[in-house]
Amino acid sequence: MPEFGPLIPVRARQAGAVLLLGSLEFIGAMIAVQLAYPGYSDFGNYISDLGGKHSPWALTFDGSAIVLGLLALLATVLLLTAFNKRLTRTLGLGFFGIAGIGAVMVGVFPETTPVLNGNMHEIASDIAFLGSGLALLFLPGAMLRDTRWEGYRAFTFLMGIVTLVAIVLFSTSVWGALGPGGMERIIVAPILLWAIVVGIHLRSLPTYERVPIAHST
Repeated sequence: MPEFGPLIPVRARQAGAVLLLGSLEFIGAMIAVQLAYPGYSDFGNYISDLGGKHSPWALTFDGSAIVLGLLALLATVLLLTAFNKRLTRTLGLGFFGIAGIGAVMVGVFPETTPVLNGNMHEIASDIAFLGSGLALLFLPGAMLRDTRWEGYRAFTFLMGIVTLVAIVLFSTSVWGALGPGGMERIIVAPILLWAIVVGIHLRSLPTYERVPIAHST
């Protein structure tokens, strides 16, 4: 079978910018809100506490989650041009889009929301977490026999495994010294790190554009 690379479509390079913007704005919001939150602990507090009723900048965090989700959905569309047509591309980007929807829901339904007897936020978080982990598990298959992704297949798969294992440990309350907040961050960190690394990678690749064919008369 043929190998592809190294040029990418312009839209794939745009996807890199969207991935970087989404991940960095969310990380920046988390840091800013946490600094303004008296007594907040990375280990003892959940990430979603930053958007709860006791957070002084709850709207900032919730808004950043919504922006993250919307940018993830945009990146999902743009990333279609970054991978060859395979079932793993469909599954990987499908789950990535689902994770984006979950992130939007996290911001729309903060942890204190009364919707579904207070369970809506947890459902939204589960959608975002599982979607992210499964996306990273399938996307390495979309990178096969593609020189543009050499060195990134193992990294992507590893990030997916870390996320999914952390989800299991988090859901069974096996936190250890990390506490609930630390374990939750191990769930979230891989997808954010992946978005930054892949975003930089896509931005560094040369692009091509479709040029209309001039027909002679």
